[in-house]
Amino acid sequence: MNIKWVYWGATILLSLIYIGGGLMYLFNMPMVQGLFVNFGYPAYIVPILGVVKLLAAATILSRFSVALSDLAYAGMFFHLILAAGAHIGVSDFAGLPPSLVGLVLLVVSFLTQNRARRKPSPYGSPAVLRGSIDA
Repeated sequence: MNIKWVYWGATILLSLIYIGGGLMYLFNMPMVQGLFVNFGYPAYIVPILGVVKLLAAATILSRFSVALSDLAYAGMFFHLILAAGAHIGVSDFAGLPPSLVGLVLLVVSFLTQNRARRKPSPYGSPAVLRGSIDA
């Protein structure tokens, strides 16, 4: 299978998850804020996360800046790890699969980006990652 198809499939699915989540956070704010309070988080971060999710998806899809795209990937990575941890922390295992699926899509998108996009990321290839592990 062509690596570009893998990249774009993973990237579009990941972006749809983030766009859908961002829109849900912004348009169903009272409901989402109630969920966040149940998780032990303050309600005021919901609109911030809603906007940031939309911006992260737009940044990765447009890739107008490689540095910002890499920063968006990093932010998504930490968000998905923390989301999985939050669901585990309150024993809400039904909410765990979306964050794990998102994490897999993120890793696939990040590791295949340099072979699918014109502007390469200095961090986006497995060879770079292997080199940093060996050092």
